[in-house]
Amino acid sequence: SGVTIMYMDEGLDTGDVLLTERTPITPEDTGGSLHDRLASMAPACIERALDLLEKGTAPRIPQDPALATHCGKLLREHGRIDWNDSAENIARLIRAYSPWPGTFTTLSDESTATRIYKIHRATAIPGEGGCALPGTILSSTGHLHLATRSGILSIEEIQAEGGRRLPTTDFLRGHPLEVGKRF
Repeated sequence: SGVTIMYMDEGLDTGDVLLTERTPITPEDTGGSLHDRLASMAPACIERALDLLEKGTAPRIPQDPALATHCGKLLREHGRIDWNDSAENIARLIRAYSPWPGTFTTLSDESTATRIYKIHRATAIPGEGGCALPGTILSSTGHLHLATRSGILSIEEIQAEGGRRLPTTDFLRGHPLEVGKRF
């Protein structure tokens, strides 16, 4: 990812590039942490761009329209977890959509209506999810492990609808979840 300073033209983000500064996306990054890092990089990039313009040495690098991509507006529904995806992809989705739009899943219980659970942090455990169907609770004693299409997702922070965001160990003390149930 990175920050790009470009010349304005009639299109949206279509002008020539003046300056680009890149930063890696680490396995620990969330959408929020990347946003903050890019925001802290931007002022120095703007200063460098203004210096180049003042000196008359600012480059004009045309963009290749074939490499352009468009990202539409994120909606809350985009954060719905699809347990038929791999544990690795779900963990990436959780990081990317933190803090907005956030990720969530639902669990139906015979005694209550469908409940929504926000998943704030999780780690993929690579390998097979076993013989359980995707979304099945595999373990809920001290930690919460869920089957996915490929691998197991270990939930580290969770929030019940209307509740507080909690480490999973604390959450499970007050909200036991039955092994074998499916999200």
